[in-house]
Amino acid sequence: MTNLDIAEVARRSGLPASTLRYYEEKGLIASSGRAGLRRQFDPGVLQRLALIALGRTAGFSLDEIVLMFGPDGQPRIDRTMLTAKAAELDTTIGRLTVLRDSLRHAAACPAPSHLECPTFRRLIRAAESGTVDPPPPAPLRKHRQNC
Repeated sequence: MTNLDIAEVARRSGLPASTLRYYEEKGLIASSGRAGLRRQFDPGVLQRLALIALGRTAGFSLDEIVLMFGPDGQPRIDRTMLTAKAAELDTTIGRLTVLRDSLRHAAACPAPSHLECPTFRRLIRAAESGTVDPPPPAPLRKHRQNC
């Protein structure tokens, strides 16, 4: 297989060359040499970049992702770290679900003003106090009786 220059890696990965250089500086990827002034990369770098993108999407920091590769450059992913991140994502999903449901409640609330809606006021109080978890909204049919 022939090496890919940095422009080709950037094109195929969708990452700017500056990001590739930064990833190289952080030790996430390594160039195999140069052709003139252009860095050259082994074609396997594309798979490695895909793994890095997956890690970033899951919320891992670049420093955490560096630890997911062995000295030989092969993935060496700590399953405990994955389990912990999955639990963290479950918590985030729960918070976002409550927030989404609260927003839907506020959008459909029959109260003349959102400030007259007890559920919306609880959401505002949670935001004011810095509480991460807003209260779950009351079901809309119940809301119509006693928001």
